[in-house]
Amino acid sequence: MAERAQSVVALGGGHGLHASLRALRGLVDDLVVDELSAVVTVADNGGSSGRLRGEFGVLPPGDLRMALAALCGDDDWGVTWAKVLQHRFAGDGEMRGHVVGNLLIVSLWELLGDHVQALDWVGRLLGASGRVLPMALNALDIAAEVRGLVPADPRATTTVRGQVEVATTEGDIVSIRLEPEPVACPEAVAAIREADWVVLGPGSWFTSVLPHLVVPELREALVQTDARILVVLNLGEQAGETHGLAPEDHLAVLAEHAPGLKIHTVLADPSIVGDPDRLAAAAASYGADLVAAPVAMDDGSARHDVARLAAAYERILARD
Repeated sequence: MAERAQSVVALGGGHGLHASLRALRGLVDDLVVDELSAVVTVADNGGSSGRLRGEFGVLPPGDLRMALAALCGDDDWGVTWAKVLQHRFAGDGEMRGHVVGNLLIVSLWELLGDHVQALDWVGRLLGASGRVLPMALNALDIAAEVRGLVPADPRATTTVRGQVEVATTEGDIVSIRLEPEPVACPEAVAAIREADWVVLGPGSWFTSVLPHLVVPELREALVQTDARILVVLNLGEQAGETHGLAPEDHLAVLAEHAPGLKIHTVLADPSIVGDPDRLAAAAASYGADLVAAPVAMDDGSARHDVARLAAAYERILARD
């Protein structure tokens, strides 16, 4: 156990961030983590989030909702509210596919006129063990330069726009940017600067993890913070986003989008390491130690086991 409770900020979105936050929430309960914050991407353009974004001109709430649900407790109150927050309407009408939590968040945004204050109110209602913040205060679109979509010239790049479109592209993603110019959330920038640890990943590498590094103020905070940065690698390739990328290539992508980023630790499940010496050398080139620990589910899926991830986090946070 770490000598003192520490402040941790986790960056990402979707199911990867959800698993990471559930693991870190357990460490809050165990008094290993004192302050926990999630900084969440706001570039989703599909499903319920995309519909609400288009109709009301708000931030897409889906990834924020998932982060809040992950921070709910294991008691009856927390379990019940997490289920309510994640409930998706069925039926054949206009409400089909909408999620209760998305509607709740958008309602509070309209009532209060403040993104952060509204999310804090939802967190209080849920009894969340941490704070959820958007990475930016304006809705964003991901634009990716993708190679391999022009049959006549395999080296040519094509611009692909939209989170869903980028995540499902058949080409190889070279780089991403955000449109329009992101307006960084000041509370998110402050949380990164004041943290003891910052956790990057797991999650969709180009659409959930990397977007934080192309928000100028967030990138500057990540480069300048005294926090130790922990990179959690995914458990396998993701069709569309990371096909053909080796684990060390994931680190190279981070460095390309955020020159000067200092990584302290890289966490990887042994099943994806392949050549341990090669990955360790790649981590060391960015100033990081490699920690290979079993963090995957036993069912063969590319999903992180929350209990194993929590145990790995606790060991890493206790290191000098």
